[in-house]
Amino acid sequence: MALRGAWQFQKLVVSYCNWGGSSRGIRAFMESELPALIEKNPQLEVATELSRGQHPYLKGIYRNRNERVVCVKNMDPEQVLLNATRLRNSLGRKVVKLRTRHVTKHPSVQGTWTTAVKF
Repeated sequence: MALRGAWQFQKLVVSYCNWGGSSRGIRAFMESELPALIEKNPQLEVATELSRGQHPYLKGIYRNRNERVVCVKNMDPEQVLLNATRLRNSLGRKVVKLRTRHVTKHPSVQGTWTTAVKF
């Protein structure tokens, strides 16, 4: 995703095993879907890592120096492409848990409104 006109996703690292069965889908992804992904996204740098005996994963590296790792063990090439697209479309920010269901600058003094009001 672009923030102020600059893509935040810099590099996609594809780690796989050339022998293991859990890497079958990512090997098919690299043959069929990855060239089209690189062609559609010229701003994206793609690196492949051969790590024998390990499960496959996708690692996204962002401009703000954050990394996201997604395990793609036993996934089809379409599912791997979906995960790579999700990595590309995210900003790379850390996930923040909200304390309440609503966010406001001026919280109510009386409390949150509910439908179960008892008089």
